[in-house]
Amino acid sequence: MTELRLVDVTMRDGNQSLWGATGLNTAHMLQAAALTEACGFRAIDFTSSSHMAVAVRYFRNDPWERLRRMAAAIPTTPLQFITTGLRFIAWQQADPEFMRLVYRTLQANGVGRFVLLDPMHEIPAVIEAARLVKQEGSAEVMAALTFTLSDVHTDAFYADFARTLAQSPDIDLFYVKDPSGLLSIDRVRTLAPAVKAAIGTKPLEIHAHTTIGQGMLSSLEAAKLGISAIHVGVGPGGDGSSLPEANRMLANLEEAGHTVAIDKAALARLTSYWTRLAMAEGLPAGTPQNFDASFLRHQIAGGVMTTTARQLEELGLADRLGAVIAETEQVRAELGYPIMVTPFPQMVMSQALFNVIGTRRYAQVSDQVIRYCMGKFGKPTSPVDPAVLAAIMDRPRARELANEADFPTLSDLRRQFGAHLPDEEFLLRAVMPSDQVDAMLAAGPSRSGYTPEAAPVLALLRKLAAAPTARDLVVERGSFRLALHAGAGL
Repeated sequence: MTELRLVDVTMRDGNQSLWGATGLNTAHMLQAAALTEACGFRAIDFTSSSHMAVAVRYFRNDPWERLRRMAAAIPTTPLQFITTGLRFIAWQQADPEFMRLVYRTLQANGVGRFVLLDPMHEIPAVIEAARLVKQEGSAEVMAALTFTLSDVHTDAFYADFARTLAQSPDIDLFYVKDPSGLLSIDRVRTLAPAVKAAIGTKPLEIHAHTTIGQGMLSSLEAAKLGISAIHVGVGPGGDGSSLPEANRMLANLEEAGHTVAIDKAALARLTSYWTRLAMAEGLPAGTPQNFDASFLRHQIAGGVMTTTARQLEELGLADRLGAVIAETEQVRAELGYPIMVTPFPQMVMSQALFNVIGTRRYAQVSDQVIRYCMGKFGKPTSPVDPAVLAAIMDRPRARELANEADFPTLSDLRRQFGAHLPDEEFLLRAVMPSDQVDAMLAAGPSRSGYTPEAAPVLALLRKLAAAPTARDLVVERGSFRLALHAGAGL
């Protein structure tokens, strides 16, 4: 058997799947850098444009600084950036020259691998994005085959898509990305060989979530079929709605006779760090999930399901959740089977909710669903039902959105924000509220280190210091004495 590699998703996809992308700040990641580098991962699923936006908005961390410092601390393991192609933070498809600058700046700051994920599987869009990436640097480019269950997304569909992309010299490798955990062992046995035959000698990886308990088994089956790498989360960043946990995956692969290129001692140290951090920060660890056959029908992610259930409860309509779930299946079919990956799960289930509680189906339609039907997110993989399309487009709001401005050109944005603004700041200001960027800049550089054991104590001291009556604080234990006085700060 060939030697397998592991790709660590803890800092990006694990963080997003389990902790809403807000669990980890720059200091948390920097403390893990040397530990991660020592493991010998094939790559690190590190960031995306939405994660960069969270860094600015939620933590006031500079995402470019984060990237540079992590790349310096992890010099031999590629940092991976996942993108839908010609978009950066904003929902609109951007000017190609703007995206050229994005890809150039990302590579200059340390991105060594790009994942191009087009939810519509539009071949020209993926090839154009790959060309831009390669023209602006030397990073690897991996094309995503985003898995879902529908009448359209057959093995032949994925193989044909991969075959065409494999002819591009700008695409280096592929992966089967299963964001909803729908990929079964039986389907892996037909899909992986079909894709491998289509892409020839280019490597194929697997990224299978464990949302309904299938990701571990489907990844192990794929290992038998010649894939080159398996994506995993480490310790508390694995399992649940994330990816298979790294230590368990490693043990299972070795039990099956595979050789895995990983430093076990380093992986143990990294696991210990993430475990201690999760406990200190109150981040729930991923846990193995039971199989849920109903998920194969509705494909609704847990976070979206929870939000919708809460909305119904607030409206006094908690008993209608079953009807909304059933309606979600029908809406998805009518909209041409969009893959239930961000932003489409929110769009589809919100529309189902409107249809169930409204006076009639499609009486109320969100702007994003209208834009989807207009093709502003790309061409739907399967045509939208003609009657539904007519009902959505025959309203004043659709005509207003048809005339909304396109994403500005790079030259127009440069004129707006100033030609001499540094590229990193310019790119953020072009797509984010100025007050959020201002606050990030005012916050200054991120802390370099983090100690999980100290985090609860520091949090308590900050809360006490914020109390108006707390003028002086003294902590004593044995011979240890810490005194903090008003005005000294923390």
